[in-house]
Amino acid sequence: MDRVTPAQRRVLVVAILASFVAFLDGSVVNVALPAISRDLAPPGTDATLDALALQQWVVDAYLVTLGSLILLAGSLSDVHGRKKVIVAGLVVFGVASVACALAPDGLVLVVARGVQGVGGALLVPSSLALIISAFSGHAQGRAIGVWTAWTSTAMIAGPLVGGLFVDSLSWRWVFGINVLPIAVTLWLVRGVAGGRPTGGRRLDVVGAVLATVGLAGVVLGLVELGHRGWASPVVWAPTVVGAAALVAFVVRERTASDPMLPMRLFGARNFAVGNVATLAVYGALTLMSFVVSIFLQQVAGYSAFQAGLAQLPPTLLTIGLSSRFGGLSGRYGARWFMAGGPCVMAAGMLLLLTTTADAVYVTQVLPGLVLLGLGLSITVAPLTAAILGAVPAADAGIGSAVNNAVSRVAGLVTVACAGIVVGATFDVDGFHRALVLCAVLFAVGGAVSAVGIVNRVDAPDDAAPDDAPAPGVPDAHADG
Repeated sequence: MDRVTPAQRRVLVVAILASFVAFLDGSVVNVALPAISRDLAPPGTDATLDALALQQWVVDAYLVTLGSLILLAGSLSDVHGRKKVIVAGLVVFGVASVACALAPDGLVLVVARGVQGVGGALLVPSSLALIISAFSGHAQGRAIGVWTAWTSTAMIAGPLVGGLFVDSLSWRWVFGINVLPIAVTLWLVRGVAGGRPTGGRRLDVVGAVLATVGLAGVVLGLVELGHRGWASPVVWAPTVVGAAALVAFVVRERTASDPMLPMRLFGARNFAVGNVATLAVYGALTLMSFVVSIFLQQVAGYSAFQAGLAQLPPTLLTIGLSSRFGGLSGRYGARWFMAGGPCVMAAGMLLLLTTTADAVYVTQVLPGLVLLGLGLSITVAPLTAAILGAVPAADAGIGSAVNNAVSRVAGLVTVACAGIVVGATFDVDGFHRALVLCAVLFAVGGAVSAVGIVNRVDAPDDAAPDDAPAPGVPDAHADG
């Protein structure tokens, strides 16, 4: 990127590293799930969590705290400054990672994963808000492209990294290895400006509690539904409590003087539509990664490393192309990139329907994953830029938090529903049903973007002062 100062480059590196560990841990665990269930919920025992439920909760415990607290974390970022929140997130994430690596049973692992999600919630919105504060114009679009390339790559590269550790060492190293990048990021962040706090804002603790209870209750009900049915109080009781808490959360956010989720942000058309597209696209992407990783191992007989290696092509495509598409969307507008990319991913899911129990890689698995990687490269940077370009710079922290919360909640819900879609026994038919659902969700994301997104073109790099709204949009309601 041209005209990038050393200070800006350092901000970008810190933002990427801080977010990378959070996104990586959202997916790196997928290929470790069979090994974790063998160790901590072996068949034929009276384990508290059976194998499938343990696999779902190892993923969802992380996503439920990440998704429900990320809005509060975005407010913390705006109130207290990005740097302080990032440092706190790194420390919490590092301690929880060690606890995951040393977990003696499934319950401890699930609890530690939930604490990891707290750390991840602190990291993601503050990291992206640092970029929004440090870059403007075309440079901001390219910086967001680089950030989205690496963070999206983390989601897909996770299975490869996880498979390498599971096969060569132990699934516990999937979590323990986080300590190294966290230590590096803590050292680098010392030289980064902390960002200017927004005065006069308060934290919406009540909203955070309602969101957490609501998401946890609904997810618990969905995870247990496939095993127990609606008649079980373990299913309907938390579902009812969770749904009531979510309704109360919406009411609270509409009436609070300083809400955790400012409804005014949704007055910007691109922000509202972009988050709907995010809900569909990232729900499909998370479910796809979950079911592909498990299917390749438990049905097709791949090793953990082979399953991770099989998913490497989308990673390479995302690294190579995302920043380019981010720059193009800044020049020509995000609409058709956001519309076409998810449709390409949907086509990739349909190609994967040719997969049999043998999962012949070159003819059955690879073509669909290549289309997935191409579509993801086309989509992610324009999607992020369009959403954040629709909010004022002062709300960059909470705007980023909302979008990331939507993507995490989407993945949370789809993984929680995996048992319902796949069925009691994970076989080829169940895998195909999950792929069809992913294809539908991707297509919905593309259609919503085609109909709803309005193109905005970036101003020149030096056109926007530091306290101006994000480039191309005069205020938060410009699209409405």
